[in-house]
Amino acid sequence: MSHPAAFQTHNWHPYCGEAPIPAHWLSHWNWDWMLLGCLAALLVVGFTTSRATFREQLAATGCTIVLFVTPLCALGSALFLARSVHHLALALVLAPLLVGAVGPKAFPRIPLTAATLMQAAIFWAWHVPALYAQALSNDLVFWAMQLSITLSAAAWWASLRRAPALAATGALLAQMVQMGALGALLVFAGRAFYAPHWLTTAPWGLSALEDQQVAGLVMWVGGGGAYLLLASVMLWRALGADARPHVAPRSA
Repeated sequence: MSHPAAFQTHNWHPYCGEAPIPAHWLSHWNWDWMLLGCLAALLVVGFTTSRATFREQLAATGCTIVLFVTPLCALGSALFLARSVHHLALALVLAPLLVGAVGPKAFPRIPLTAATLMQAAIFWAWHVPALYAQALSNDLVFWAMQLSITLSAAAWWASLRRAPALAATGALLAQMVQMGALGALLVFAGRAFYAPHWLTTAPWGLSALEDQQVAGLVMWVGGGGAYLLLASVMLWRALGADARPHVAPRSA
């Protein structure tokens, strides 16, 4: 598949570094001292102010290191598939860990429906090809992407924790639908959308379109399936609680 020459010669500068090749990607660690310093400072503050949630803070920090320090970060410069896994991890792993680390009260009380729409809109917006390309060529835009995906998802998880079981189940199913729709769009597209990956996937044995299609499957089946599983557990617990017999207290 041919691509416009302007995009072929564009010099991308992803935050995580240039796209690695398979033989060397495990050596592509991100030793950004500002990021590492911020993580260390947050751990110290968290340990000294709220030891009760330090385990959650440690888990959130560990997840952040995996996503932004290890070679997984650089792999996202080469493969849209890796970037998709990264985004799913932000929404499904780091965001709820963040809520556990700082508590739901740290997030504004947003109605669950509004939080669901906001989180979905932000997630879709950053997968618009033009915005995605900007994020992989400008560090400020990259961090705007990462923070907005994570914080909107965290606000959604906080709202989910406050909601009744049936409302929470509905919100989880809505997330499943929107994630599946985005994944299906990427799977059935007839062309590769994301210019930063047009010339970086071949060393990995994939065309840019194949990379995009596999990423779509991961969103559709993996992301949508995760929301469906959580919705099923939530509904099962709610129905189980309603089915339990209510025993009237004995009179003295």
